[in-house]
Amino acid sequence: MEFFNTLLRFFQNGGAFMYPIALVLVIGLVLVVERWVFLSRAKMANRRAYGQILPMMQQRNFAAALKFAQSEKAPMGQLVAAGIATAQHARKDENIAMAIEESILEAVPRLEKRTNYLATLANISTLLGLLGTIIGLIAAFTAVANAEPSEKASMLSSSISVAMNTTAFGLIAAIPLLLAYSMLQNKTNEIIDSLEMAGVKFLNLITLTRSQKAEPAAAARPAAKAGA
Repeated sequence: MEFFNTLLRFFQNGGAFMYPIALVLVIGLVLVVERWVFLSRAKMANRRAYGQILPMMQQRNFAAALKFAQSEKAPMGQLVAAGIATAQHARKDENIAMAIEESILEAVPRLEKRTNYLATLANISTLLGLLGTIIGLIAAFTAVANAEPSEKASMLSSSISVAMNTTAFGLIAAIPLLLAYSMLQNKTNEIIDSLEMAGVKFLNLITLTRSQKAEPAAAARPAAKAGA
């Protein structure tokens, strides 16, 4: 209880700039929760889709893999659907690789959406704290200039102490937002890396199957010519 009373006095003594800093902190925390939930769901959905599609691809059952991937909303499913659909009409393996890469690039903006706002909010919080302190110091020195000489020292020390509250609160808000930003960035990079890894694996399976099908056909053509 004493802690909350101390925190309340600290907030009240900070002045008007404590409220916009608190608003920035609340907005940032809401973004952190929303992004963490979204990325966690995306990671689980990709993992589930990868676990179901990979056996189909290894068994060369591309029709079933394509049907399943097209019904998936996860980026992993869209990646596979783009690769297999392109392989059905593309002659070059580079075209399949480009289709898979395009699918990954389409997924990246959704994964990184709004995460960069956290760094901006942390900077805004710090700057609001500094601005509140500067304005508080200006008001303190102005008040001290008209005070009695015997009261100047005590008034100045108390006024500076109050003015510094906004800087402290700005840092209290900025530090967790920056930590959350770093964690979300790492989580996003892990998902993107997993998509790129899966894209390479699926591309190798598709191109290997295409090359194995092409070899008998190429061997059959000279035999047919020799028989003629």
